[in-house]
Formats: sequence, C-alpha cells, structure tokens
Amino acid sequence: MLNYSTTQGLKNALRTFGNIKNSTALRSAKYSTNVNRSNESKDIESPEESTLRSHLDVKPIDYTNNAPVNPKKKRPLLSDSKYESKLYQLPKWKEALGEIVIKSFNLDMDKVRAGPVAGSYYYALCKEQGLQFENEPLSSTAKFFYEDLKLPRTFSQWFQVTILHEWILFVRMRAMPFKYGKNYQQKLVDRTFSDIELRLFDEMNVNSGRIADQYLKDFNSQLRGAVFAYDEGFFTDDATLAAAIWRNLFGGRKNVDMVHLEAMVRYVRAQLYVLSKMSDREFAMGGFKFVPPDETVHQLSPQQEAEMRNAVIEKYQAMDKKPDLLPSERSKLSFEN
Repeated sequence: MLNYSTTQGLKNALRTFGNIKNSTALRSAKYSTNVNRSNESKDIESPEESTLRSHLDVKPIDYTNNAPVNPKKKRPLLSDSKYESKLYQLPKWKEALGEIVIKSFNLDMDKVRAGPVAGSYYYALCKEQGLQFENEPLSSTAKFFYEDLKLPRTFSQWFQVTILHEWILFVRMRAMPFKYGKNYQQKLVDRTFSDIELRLFDEMNVNSGRIADQYLKDFNSQLRGAVFAYDEGFFTDDATLAAAIWRNLFGGRKNVDMVHLEAMVRYVRAQLYVLSKMSDREFAMGGFKFVPPDETVHQLSPQQEAEMRNAVIEKYQAMDKKPDLLPSERSKLSFEN
C-alpha cells in the first residue's frame, strides 16, 4: 500500500493547473474552456506525455477471475437510440404534438432533459473512454488506459474507467441546483446499470439472473466506494486523490508506476477545471466533452474568463429572447454562474 513517505512525495510531485477543491468552488467558477493541443506548449505536459517519462517495466495484470470481453457479440450503446440522437428528427406532427403537451402541462424541461443528456449523451461519453473488445483496435483514449497505463483489458477494468469519468461528471452535477443535479446523477446511474445488465447477458455469457444480480450488486458497491474515495481526494489534496485512483483504477497493485499516477491526477484535474468553467445551462444542455489525454488545459487569465463569460451571456440572452423559441428549448438554469 502507499505509505506516508510515498504520499508525501506524491503531494510534492503532482502539480496541477486547476486547484478546484469542492462544489462550492464550482458554483463560483465561470463558464467555458480553454483546451490546447499538447504540442502548442511545452511548459505543461499532457497526461499522455507524462507516461512517456516512465522507465518502469510494468505489464498488465491478468486477472483470471475477470472474464474477458466476448469478441463475438457487441450490443450497441443504449444511448444510440435514434430518439435520443441530436441528429434524429421527429415527424413534424409528433414534434408539434410534443410542444403542445410541454406548453399545456407546463413541463419543466430542465428535469425532462436529464434523460437524453445525462442518461444518454453523458453516459455514452463515459462508456466510450475505456470501451474495448478483444482483437479489435482501441480508440486513442482507450490506448491511453490500456497501453500507456498498462491496465488489463477486462470488463471489470472497463467499469472502473467508466465510473471514474462518471464521478467527474457527478462533481459538476452536484454544483447544479439540487433537484436538477440529483436528477442528472440518477439518470446517469440508471442508464449505466441498465446497459451493464444487458452486456452481462449478451457479451459475458451470463445465463443466470441470480448471478447477474450478484454482479450488479458488486458493481454498485464498487461505484459507491469509488465515489466516496474520489470525493475525499477532490476535497483534500492530490496525494489523497492519487491514492484513491491507485486503489480503484489500478486495483491497488504493488508495482504501480508513480508516473502513471501522476498522469491520472493531471488527467482528472484537467476535466474538473474545464467543468468548473461551464455554466449550469451549458453543462445541462450537453455542452461538455472530456479532454483527450494528449491535450493540455491551461488556466484562463481574468481577461479570458471575462471574454468567455460575456460571449456565453450574449449567446443565451439572444436565445431566450427569440420570439419563436420552442417550449422544449426553454431552460431556467443560469448561464451566468
């Protein structure tokens, strides 16, 4: 396990750009993002670049108690439903009927929107970060986790990658007004376990409902434990966050490379910093994407923050003043926070 001297060394060694400590800080933080390609600046390493400094010969651990992903079957993302896609166009009569229903019943679209945004779009983002199938090419982000960080390519490891990204979104969701943030979190969790249940039967060849339920209970315990550990690291310091990442993402293995832990702390803090610069309205509308591991995030200057704040305010003020704004496009969430 990580001893005192190790964590103290990590505390001194891990340097990040957004020292965001808690959800209160997120409430007072501003709006948008400033993402730059890693080759544009050499003063800050991207997480992917950090791993290149590693000289420790670490090989992925073969967890024999975790079944590999079945290469023969791949269920499409639940979030790929055509009805939730931004590209899907409802028939005109259905669209008109929906707008009438929303207006007639005065539906709160900020609650309704949680389903397609958090339960579909944001879940798809989290799932795709570490998505992998045996004997198939990896995405650039998945390569970072399985090749650069030497994580094992198992279903259980994919789940750990996924819940890390979900926790990152939870941090921002908790900074929203409570009733909306809680709804967004619940939709994301519901969709996660609905999809996992289908994958257990279709990809993992689980044939027993009792066994599937046991897996789901185990995954639920992992999710709760990981969220608690990451919250502690988020609230305290980088050393505590690194220890939480080591226990969960790296499975607490003894031969973990400290450079890899540093890269992951840098990666997590980058996402949190970007999220802290987004307004509630922008985030709730699905305006966030995870920063790839080969990119760096640079802290905004006060002038840049002011410029971005003004641009966001102008954008949504103009939108809200449109005479033909549809009921489904309306939102009560702030775009100035």
